[in-house]
Amino acid sequence: MVLALAVCCVFALKAHAPAKEVTLKGEIMCAKCELKEGSKCATVIRVKEDGKDVTYYFKDKGSKEEYHESVCGGGTKEGTVIGTVTEKNGKKWITPTKVEYTAKK
Repeated sequence: MVLALAVCCVFALKAHAPAKEVTLKGEIMCAKCELKEGSKCATVIRVKEDGKDVTYYFKDKGSKEEYHESVCGGGTKEGTVIGTVTEKNGKKWITPTKVEYTAKK
């Protein structure tokens, strides 16, 4: 009984651990315009992980965000996103605290 309670406490602590901020670097784009996904504009970043393309969907206000306008309508821009990552229904989501486009040289 005590062991079962201890195991439950460990799982509960892990489930409520604060999310760690990460930095993603890759191609930022509009999911609707560039990827033909969904009926509303949304921002995503596509990064390389272990040689594969992985798409992170922004958990934000979608097309109402300032940074979305420069990728809406098609095309991609290199950039960096800092935020916390979650996974839901097989998709990876990032809640951005900072979005920055790479300046062209």
